[in-house]
Amino acid sequence: MSRLAPPTHDRGITTLTLDSPANRNALSAALVGELSTALDACAADDTVRAVVLTHTGNTFCAGADLTAPPEPHALVALMRQIVALPKPVVARVTGHVRAGGLGLLGACDISAAGPEASFALTESRLGLAPAVISLPLLPRTDPRAAARYYLTGERFDATEAARIGLITLAAEEVDQGLAPVLDGLRKASPQGLAASKELVTATVLESFDQHAEDLIARSAALFASAEAREGMTAFLERRDPAWEL
Repeated sequence: MSRLAPPTHDRGITTLTLDSPANRNALSAALVGELSTALDACAADDTVRAVVLTHTGNTFCAGADLTAPPEPHALVALMRQIVALPKPVVARVTGHVRAGGLGLLGACDISAAGPEASFALTESRLGLAPAVISLPLLPRTDPRAAARYYLTGERFDATEAARIGLITLAAEEVDQGLAPVLDGLRKASPQGLAASKELVTATVLESFDQHAEDLIARSAALFASAEAREGMTAFLERRDPAWEL
């Protein structure tokens, strides 16, 4: 069963929809593979000017699927693929984003979220850290805000997400907010878009090339730790972890 809805096309804009509401669009190995394949197809299709990434259900992405997680290199490769895609990728968010889902969001070039959206980096509460998703997040997010939300796991809304640079804009009606953005992309030439995207993603790609292997190793060590096992077990059992005060 596909976890990605069939793509739709409208005047040069291809929409890819995460469609696994049963697990809140969590990043399973299967979903990561399907999304990567769809992005490759968009990159090769001359009729695609830009890609919109959106979701069904009330959650954009809940982070890694703890029951069928992607291999760490595959998740890193997917985020880098979005950043390096020669066509803009625009996130359309009308629901919740958690943990690794913020890495997916951070990799997108432009993003809009509505009043129903909420965001949280919950890894520290599981005995983990936002390791590999730091690759697209830290170059684009306000450092003081990143410190706060990395450490506390607090939830915040779309207005705050826009203020700290996590998303591009907060809108009462997301499609209205995105309309001028998509019209602007339709007016740009394919070459102009690709060359302009290279300029604005250069530092993000440097982050991947310099730090990916170290952060993958850190993530693996954390996942293998006793504290992480307790944190993830407590999460799945819907109880407080042993360290909570």
